[in-house]
Amino acid sequence: MKRFFAFSLILAMGFGIVAFQCSSTELTSAKLYIQQKQYDKAKEALKKEIEKNPKSDEGYYLLGLLYGDQGEIDLMVEAYDKSLEISNKFEKNIIDNKKYHWASSFNKGVSYFNKAAKTNDADSTRMFFNKSVESFTYSTLCEPDSVDSYSNLAFAYVNMGESEKALPVLDKQISLYKKKFNLTDNSGPAEEGKYLGLLDAYSLEGEILTKLGAVQDDKDKKYEYYNKAIDKMKEAKQFFPNDPSILLHLSNSYIATDRLDVAMDSFKEGVEKDPENKYYRFNYGSMLLNSEDYENASIQLKKAVDIDPDYENAIYNLAVTYVKWGATLREEAIKAEKEEDKTYLEKYNLALPYLEKYVQIDPENGAFWDLLFKVYTNLNMNEKAEAAMKKAEEFK
Repeated sequence: MKRFFAFSLILAMGFGIVAFQCSSTELTSAKLYIQQKQYDKAKEALKKEIEKNPKSDEGYYLLGLLYGDQGEIDLMVEAYDKSLEISNKFEKNIIDNKKYHWASSFNKGVSYFNKAAKTNDADSTRMFFNKSVESFTYSTLCEPDSVDSYSNLAFAYVNMGESEKALPVLDKQISLYKKKFNLTDNSGPAEEGKYLGLLDAYSLEGEILTKLGAVQDDKDKKYEYYNKAIDKMKEAKQFFPNDPSILLHLSNSYIATDRLDVAMDSFKEGVEKDPENKYYRFNYGSMLLNSEDYENASIQLKKAVDIDPDYENAIYNLAVTYVKWGATLREEAIKAEKEEDKTYLEKYNLALPYLEKYVQIDPENGAFWDLLFKVYTNLNMNEKAEAAMKKAEEFK
């Protein structure tokens, strides 16, 4: 998932002039050290200050400035929060400094992300993504309501192969979007094209959860991820009822958790909402095939192949649908003692072009050559049947 980000603006910020007022020896010393750019000594003096005076709002504020200047953003935010708990005396300065460090951290995250996207060396890519994650994390600490910071942090995790770590980030991003747009469970569908950032966050979380579920060997763990996907996609569906990605993740999760009836209804809805979506057509048709509704299965799968003539899975299942439909009609004719009824041959004829196309796609599929041999035989195409039998035996 190669992606590049754009930079934000950087605000100008520095220590400026630290005024000397009536204060403790430790504060006075710290300010002097700051003016002399002896920042480590200033930090030690400030630590002594707040140890002696836990209510030193200025001590915490200056310590926060030092931490920020040295790139220790988490400690900076902690010191600023303690200063604000004591008083609002330095509130404006703190807000401005946090904005500066938000922009600085955000831009570093963008720079590292783009470097990771450009390099082909695995170790360098990993290093740059780690730095990008660290920088975007710092930007979220500086501006906890910054949706862009969470969005970029999630993508950084995904690109470095740590998709599961992106999940709580996406949850936070979604909650911020909902707060921003004042959305509740009763808000109803969004206008088309509105809240695209929220849709992207939901869709990415659904994709991550279903992929994590698919790779689990433990059934309970597998169901845990898929059930989370179902809950999240049902929530998303309230705002985006027609979005193909939301419906697809929801339907696939229902299938994976053996809720086939619910999944079939979901795919049917998907087809109705997006009739040119080959995946909906394929999935809905495949479920109809499994339920032995061959007529309707053939309609859906044929449409999927019409949309994409090279859609291998749809070609395969459409061929199987016609063959099974023909076999069922033949059995019914025999049971009804109507062996002269050759209607089933129509279905074998319909299957033939898809069978022949599929063995071109997968020429070493012995089982499919065997299926083609049986169809040729029923259609009295003996020469082709013999050739197909040899292929079936060759790749058995």
